[in-house]
Amino acid sequence: MTIYILNFKCVDGPGIVAAVSNTLLEVGGNILENHQFTDPVGSIFCMRTRVEVPDTDANALVGKLTCDTEHFRPELAVRPEAQLPKMLAMVSKHDHCLVDLLYRWRARELPVDIPVVVSNHPDLRPLVEQFGIAFEAVPVTRDTKAIAESRLLELIANYKIDFVVLARYMQILSDDLCRYLAGRAINIHHSFLPGFKGAKPYHQAKERGVKLIGATAHYVTADLDEGPIISQGVHSVSHADTAEEMSIIGKDVERMVLSQAVKAHAEGRVFLLENRTVVF
Repeated sequence: MTIYILNFKCVDGPGIVAAVSNTLLEVGGNILENHQFTDPVGSIFCMRTRVEVPDTDANALVGKLTCDTEHFRPELAVRPEAQLPKMLAMVSKHDHCLVDLLYRWRARELPVDIPVVVSNHPDLRPLVEQFGIAFEAVPVTRDTKAIAESRLLELIANYKIDFVVLARYMQILSDDLCRYLAGRAINIHHSFLPGFKGAKPYHQAKERGVKLIGATAHYVTADLDEGPIISQGVHSVSHADTAEEMSIIGKDVERMVLSQAVKAHAEGRVFLLENRTVVF
């Protein structure tokens, strides 16, 4: 028996669940988990199904599902659960998010394969290589940005990467690269109430007397830090916390939120609805 993850998205209408269920029944499938939601704004139906099927070829299963549900014009994705998506992590000098992801990966808490880490600085090479993961230093300057992104695309192709995670990668991706990675690149952003941009965000937060520190994991778009949100978290702070203490708290929130987003994406639990997400 093989367990598959099935993602199905289409315009809502009667008979969708029945059509998918009947197909799975015909191939001897047993549904282990199922989530569905219809967006009332765009009338878009989303469904994630975890199903156990007698050993078969994934392409054959996709072909039958496509044939039996083609009148719904769905966006359909099927993969064996054991086939872990390949993730490329990008980082600069702040290592807290990367360390957390690597630990969770090694502890098998994240259902991903991490074949390579890319950084615009060489500092974290020893750390990454301790995990038996390849490290690629790709420096970025204003004059070499296009060359650096070309190298990144080569690595994505060579390692057959499924998605990219910016684990505090302190460089802005070009609009073309953002479009190429649409729905396949996750970023973590320190977000407060209100939001602070630029240098020393925790010092800005201290000066404004914030009472909540937060972080947001979202898909990367050409609009900086405004992509569809996958996961968010907050932590209370007070007037007694220094900017340095707020920074420590903020790092904890960033780690937690980013790992939640990576896990949800890797498990096929995130559906994009234009600028919003459905997360099962």
